[in-house]
Order: sequence, then C-alpha cells, then structure tokens
Amino acid sequence: MQDISDIIDGCRQWKRSSQEALYRQFFGYAMAICLRYANNKSEAIEILNDGFLKIFYHIHSYDPSRPFKSWLSKIMANTAIDHLRSKKKISFSEDITKAYDLGVSDEKALDKLSYDEILQLVQHLPPAYKTVFNLYVMEGFQHQEIAEMLGISEGTSKSNLFKAKRILKEKIAALSTINNQNNDNNDTGRIGATMQS
Repeated sequence: MQDISDIIDGCRQWKRSSQEALYRQFFGYAMAICLRYANNKSEAIEILNDGFLKIFYHIHSYDPSRPFKSWLSKIMANTAIDHLRSKKKISFSEDITKAYDLGVSDEKALDKLSYDEILQLVQHLPPAYKTVFNLYVMEGFQHQEIAEMLGISEGTSKSNLFKAKRILKEKIAALSTINNQNNDNNDTGRIGATMQS
C-alpha cells in the first residue's frame, strides 16, 4: 500500500494512478459517510463520486499538518448536504431555544441493536433531521458549525437534533418491544419442551 503523502502528492500532479489509489484506499470510509446521508446505495455512490471529484479538484488546499481523513470527511458531508439541497430533499423545522438530550429508557435495547440496524433507523429519519443528526452525532460537529454549514440558526440545528433523537427513541423502543416479544415466544417454547421431557 502506498504512503498517503505520496498518493496526495500524485493527486496534486493529476496522476491518474494516485487518484485511483486514493479512491480505493478511502472508498469504504467515504461510502460509510455518504450512506448516512443518502436514501439508498445508488444515491450514496453519486454523492461519493461527486465528493471525490471535489477532493481531486481541491487537493491543493489540503493542509498536510492535519489528518487527511478529517478533511475527506468534511468534504463528503458537505457534498451530501449540497446533494440534498439540489434535490430539494432538505428543509429545516422551526427554531427552539432548548433541545434536551433524549436517552433511551432501556439502555439494553440500544446494546441489542447492530450497527446496521441503527444505521437503518437513522436512514428512515426525515432528511433535515438525518442531516443534523449525522453532522452532530456521527461527524462530531457542534451546533454553531452545523448552523453555518446548513445556513440555519443554532436553535434550528438543536431542534432538528432533538426531534431526530425523539424519533429514534420511539423506533428503538418499538424494536425492543418486538425483540422482547420474540424472545418471550422462543423462551416459552423451550420451557414447555423442558417440562414435557
């Protein structure tokens, strides 16, 4: 595997082999970011390819004293936001002055969910909620930064995060109930079988 600084230098010189190496090395990482914002895989690939084009065109502005992954992550997130805006899939709800952290009442319910199940729940959030949730929770941006990126107020960012968490909490509780019912049915069958032996 090539050293990242060599790959970046090659990309700055528009070397096709370096661009391909960068794409291959960071495909999975970048795709995971794009999938968090997109509604499906083909939309995520479109965002991913647009993001890599931006990276190749703006690689000269990358500061090598900072982590490359962080720079790439920010470009991919911004590309996803631009994509959502261009498709008119994103509109933000009203501003509120306080947003409260909504924890899951059954912490074990969250532990029982796989990463894919959690990602699927996030995928089903309305676009504005999903975008703010991803930027805040997954990417680690603060509300002030999110507000600047999206052209909204800090309060709107907090409101959308609050609503996203509320929806996720309800969906996690519903999944937990379904899983518990399934487990109870399986346990009942085993108990009855044990008693008949």
